[in-house]
Amino acid sequence: MGGVSTADRAERDRAERVPKQDRSRATRQRLLEAAVSCLAEHGWAGSTVSVVAERAGVSRGAAQHHFPTREDLFTAAVEYVAEERSTALRALFPEGAAGDRHAVVAALVDLYTGPLFRAALHLWVAASNEDQLRARVTELESRVGRETHRIAVDLLSADESVPGVRETVQGLLDMARGLGLANLLTDDEARRERVVEQWAGLLEQALGGR
Repeated sequence: MGGVSTADRAERDRAERVPKQDRSRATRQRLLEAAVSCLAEHGWAGSTVSVVAERAGVSRGAAQHHFPTREDLFTAAVEYVAEERSTALRALFPEGAAGDRHAVVAALVDLYTGPLFRAALHLWVAASNEDQLRARVTELESRVGRETHRIAVDLLSADESVPGVRETVQGLLDMARGLGLANLLTDDEARRERVVEQWAGLLEQALGGR
């Protein structure tokens, strides 16, 4: 009598395990966000696991528990934030935005002028010199690029079966990436807005009422 039944123990174990799982997810998210911030601010050379762990408020051991290698951490971080941004971009236009292509162009340009793009750029540069990183970053960039293209097509209601439309959408994304590169050196918001305005007009001509 007075003993703890198997069912009670199982319930207690579950109650203890759920908060632990929640803490683990929260720790992982803090590490991913800290990794992107470090990469954007300090580049690859200045972004070590120890620096990221300190910013995230966790031990180096805890960081390595989630991400055994530096490459694991930073590729996962860029992928995580890219997915978050994609979700946020779609959420801006839940009903699509074919009627406001200027807003779509502006939102896509914003994707390439923030800390995510800066972090990704540092990762690309590092991958050009790090054999073990190159394959992973190449695959990641291809996947993120395909998803961004799909989002752009959906938001613009672009019919890629029409000759030239796919190239027009890709040109828009290449333009946005170019503005992101220029923004690394100088923040020229007024010039960006003029370019966005021009591209919105070009898209109206190219896509019309599709």
